[in-house]
Amino acid sequence: MYECKGRIIVTGIGKSAIVGKKIVATLNSTGTPSIFLHAADAIHGDLGMIQSTDLVLCISKSGDTAEIKVLVPILKHLAGTLVAMVSNTQSFLAYQAHHILHTPVPREADPNNLAPTASTIAQMAMGDTIAMALLALRGFSANDFALFHPGGSLGRQLYLRVSDLFILHERPAVPLEATIRETIIEITSKRLGCTVVTDELGRVCGIITDGDLRRMLERESEVTPLRAKDIMTHYPKHIPKDALAVVALKK
Repeated sequence: MYECKGRIIVTGIGKSAIVGKKIVATLNSTGTPSIFLHAADAIHGDLGMIQSTDLVLCISKSGDTAEIKVLVPILKHLAGTLVAMVSNTQSFLAYQAHHILHTPVPREADPNNLAPTASTIAQMAMGDTIAMALLALRGFSANDFALFHPGGSLGRQLYLRVSDLFILHERPAVPLEATIRETIIEITSKRLGCTVVTDELGRVCGIITDGDLRRMLERESEVTPLRAKDIMTHYPKHIPKDALAVVALKK
């Protein structure tokens, strides 16, 4: 599977088909391009998705269901490699496959030994094992995982950056000699609850927040003579715009 130049096509029928869908989802999310092909749909036109560079993983407990017997010879003709995930290694599917993933299950969990229970657990475990082995071979990292899971919390932690969050055009700033009135107007107009204070070269010298203004009013009886430099907080914490947002949150 690691050396496959195409995609991993996973097929099956019944409960094995449901397991196959889950295996495909896990493979895709961990760096192995995969497609699910329902065995019944395959013999009614969907075989066109298979290419000669693909590898087909066929899941079947018995390996002898009618649909599988019809499908297997065609799969061998269309795909480069056929892998069978079966419990019965003496089955038609097992004999026809290039490789066998043996998932032996002596009996199902139900009293009648009929409902797919233990067998589907074994298939699911084998599918996860394959996915994790491929993940390790590819050196698939947390950053790669986040790329395929941008909607999850891990994805947001690993791809969302400060530059994705801050408002590009609203950058409140006042000079050191700005009056309190000018400072309040700048904070209000930019609607961020604060403003930086800059020197004549545009370098950040401090920051003034809404809280600084309230504390100033509690402390000072006359604010007209005051300037931004008199009430600013010196050396404010800062972070580069390409830093991860989660780093900014922790800071």
